[in-house]
Amino acid sequence: MNDSVSTVNRYRMIASLALIYVIFAILLNSVGTVILQSIYSFGVDKPRASLLELFKDLPIAITSLLVASFLPLLGYRNAMMIALAIVAGACVLMPLYPGFHTAELLFTCVGIAFALAKVAVYSSIGLLTADRVEHGRLTNTIEGLFMVGVLAAGWLFSAFIDPGTPGDRAWLNVYWLLAVLCVATLALVATSRLDESAARSAETKSFRGSLLEMFHLFVRPLVYVFLISAFLYVLIEQSFGTWLPTFNNEVLKLPNAMSVQIASILAAAAAIGRIGAGQVLRRIPWYTLLNLCVIGMGVLVLLVLPLARGIAARADVGWLNAPLAAYLIPLLGLLMAPIYPVINSVALSALPKPAHAAMTGLIVIFSALGGTLGSRITAIVFARFDGIHAFYFSLLPMALLLVALYFFKRESDRAGNAIAAQRDVAVQAATVESP
Repeated sequence: MNDSVSTVNRYRMIASLALIYVIFAILLNSVGTVILQSIYSFGVDKPRASLLELFKDLPIAITSLLVASFLPLLGYRNAMMIALAIVAGACVLMPLYPGFHTAELLFTCVGIAFALAKVAVYSSIGLLTADRVEHGRLTNTIEGLFMVGVLAAGWLFSAFIDPGTPGDRAWLNVYWLLAVLCVATLALVATSRLDESAARSAETKSFRGSLLEMFHLFVRPLVYVFLISAFLYVLIEQSFGTWLPTFNNEVLKLPNAMSVQIASILAAAAAIGRIGAGQVLRRIPWYTLLNLCVIGMGVLVLLVLPLARGIAARADVGWLNAPLAAYLIPLLGLLMAPIYPVINSVALSALPKPAHAAMTGLIVIFSALGGTLGSRITAIVFARFDGIHAFYFSLLPMALLLVALYFFKRESDRAGNAIAAQRDVAVQAATVESP
């Protein structure tokens, strides 16, 4: 009976983790839609609207830096419930007090809550699985559901946008639905149980020690070359991901709702690219694959953006007669998708296991900073020139990423050789000591 109850509770907790990730996928990836709607509904200009990315990413970075030291003491389940409560409250405020400042508060709360939730969810996976195979399977499932949330975000928000009156604030009613989803998930977490004793007994580091371990990583050339690579990638990704709805609307002359919906093709392409990369890497070295991806992205930008020039607005535009560029630009997601998880995997594999936690913290921080800067630069170029020039600007970080990947490959090979040499020495020593 106890085993049966334990199994049911385990599945309840896994369902909780999955729902949490879907909720945050929807909210995090709604920033592009909210930017577009803020321009129409609240009358803000593009550079100011782009600050929503800052209000989202900086809290993620700061909170990620702080939570590692006290989260095991607070409790992973408690952290999830706090995160859901924060987001539910922020969602309720959006329709009650509509305005750009409320949107800024919303994304600040989303950033803080996501940092809490991400650390808690990933730490809980280890408590709910018995071995590496189960851990990998559950992690992949939850990450896959995150992509489902990304896909759902555009369609969910667009369902509340009136194409005839894009400035109407009826789209804010979507937050009532999201608040209900948060409360329902919070109730599921609250009525589930999670044995966190292993995490608490293993936690021996102080906050100061966690920070020092993180800073010590900077003496490794591999680490700062990797962080530069990750920073450049996220800069590119967020430039397209955040501003594609606005590009579709202003450059390709698509209605607001359709602009958001068609931008979801980027997320779908990214999901396919991420799944397919796992099979491709069995036959192609990671460095070759990533170079092909970056070069392919540059070629696609150069070929597709000329097709976006001179498009006139049409009242009868729809899915069957939309500009060709609307379908080709999101294919960048297919090429972008493998880059981030591959470089993360290579970097962590080249570092000693005790350094993985601190490295993960740095990944989150630099990813958040890269996302903010990418969105900000795109917004400025978008406002001063146009969307076509803004997307052409992405060619610069793509070129820099190719250079960074070269040095990253060199340093990862050196680190891998050093770890292999240490392993050989340990094996030889054990052989000598054995009778």
